[in-house]
Amino acid sequence: MNISLQYSQITVNDLDESLSFYRDALGLEVRNDVGSDGQRWVTLGSKAQADLELVLSVPHAGRSQDDGDALQQLLVKGALPILVFRTDDLDATFEAVRASGAEVLQEPITQP
Repeated sequence: MNISLQYSQITVNDLDESLSFYRDALGLEVRNDVGSDGQRWVTLGSKAQADLELVLSVPHAGRSQDDGDALQQLLVKGALPILVFRTDDLDATFEAVRASGAEVLQEPITQP
């Protein structure tokens, strides 16, 4: 049996700012930009991994007010699950991210 990840949800505070980062700094391509009931979901993907997509949305998109509020609190605390990206050229990717104006919290370091 083969199992693979198809979608991963990323909850963000500012969809347009996040879209700029994932699209412009990381080079992911927008595959869908869907709105419904005043909410919006943007799906991005990588040419290198065609079957994996990331879905960006704000905490209240498609959720109850209480659930959105709880998710917003976790987002502000930085307590949501992390994503780890892989690249074949870390230095070039890091320079592209820095050049985009994205806030860099830590430069790449060697870790075990």
